[in-house]
Amino acid sequence: MTAIVEGLFAPIQTSIKSMVQEIKEIAKTADTAAELAITMQEEVGDDKTVKHWKMEGPAYGVPEEPIHTILGKTVYTGIDHHLKEPIFATCGHQVDIWNEQRTSPLCSLTWGVDSISSVKFNPIEMYLLGSCASDRNIVLYDMRQSTALKKVILDMRTNTLCWNPMEASIFTAANEDYNLYTFDMRFLDKPLMVHMDHVSAVLDVDYSPTGKEFVSASFDKSIRIFPVDKGHSREVYHTKRMQHVISVKWTSDNKYILCGSDEMNIRLWKANASEKLGVLNPREKAAMLYNQKLKEKFQHHPQIKRIARHRHLPKVIYSQAKELHIMREARRRKELNRRKHSKPGSVPLVSEKKKHIVAIVK
Repeated sequence: MTAIVEGLFAPIQTSIKSMVQEIKEIAKTADTAAELAITMQEEVGDDKTVKHWKMEGPAYGVPEEPIHTILGKTVYTGIDHHLKEPIFATCGHQVDIWNEQRTSPLCSLTWGVDSISSVKFNPIEMYLLGSCASDRNIVLYDMRQSTALKKVILDMRTNTLCWNPMEASIFTAANEDYNLYTFDMRFLDKPLMVHMDHVSAVLDVDYSPTGKEFVSASFDKSIRIFPVDKGHSREVYHTKRMQHVISVKWTSDNKYILCGSDEMNIRLWKANASEKLGVLNPREKAAMLYNQKLKEKFQHHPQIKRIARHRHLPKVIYSQAKELHIMREARRRKELNRRKHSKPGSVPLVSEKKKHIVAIVK
């Protein structure tokens, strides 16, 4: 499986075996009928089907069967469910909007001919969607008008995006160029922030419930936690056995992070590495708050700053980061030399935020 469903903490007791091909992605549905109290999930696979399942396991001896199956015309590569309504979106050669009770899409949204790898509903303005295509586009759609709003073209392909759960217009995109880009959908001419710490392609991203931080999963076998307004990560997690991390989720209680990697393991991490788990007595809580205030008071002291910033990294990631730093410095020196020995104004000064934007189409 290449996706993690938020809320899965207990070991899964049943396995769903009626998917013929590889399962691409899983989306959890909204509980639209309170009196039924049924929570279900949907899956898309290589066999051109969308299957609707109950989350509860069947009774002993009863075979596991989907509630209903939708047979599509193309292979689906991603799925996402509306937060409140019984509506979900799939992507492949186009973005299709479906109702849970129908076998044909309510509408189809497309802009261009390349395949779409990911689609996400906006959790606040729920009629807005964002998608990532293989032709380096990030496309925004409006369900009310059944049309595409605008798209931004980057230097390299975007793997997925995630909307900020507290700010309706903010989203972060995970890119193949080792960076993450936080955009305001109203001003796509340049990102609000470029987050640069990974040393390989970024494959997944998910926001914390507070909207102040997000976690990213990368092909470099690590996950990183970034503040939204900072260009560098505050925390990096890695283990010796963890391989390429392909999926990541931040839990709704803001305490844990789940990641799924290539060696078929799901790992559970603390969102705050130094946080003590369990119930704190008053003295422990007072000591923790006092220590936090001390760190905030002396955060600009050189030694305190060095200790707070230092993280142990695997040798491979450390050497690749060092090599990337040398390459960036070489490009910067070359640009300075070209500007120095050229006619004034002939080599414009382009900021790091604008370097990776190719075009905006409305």
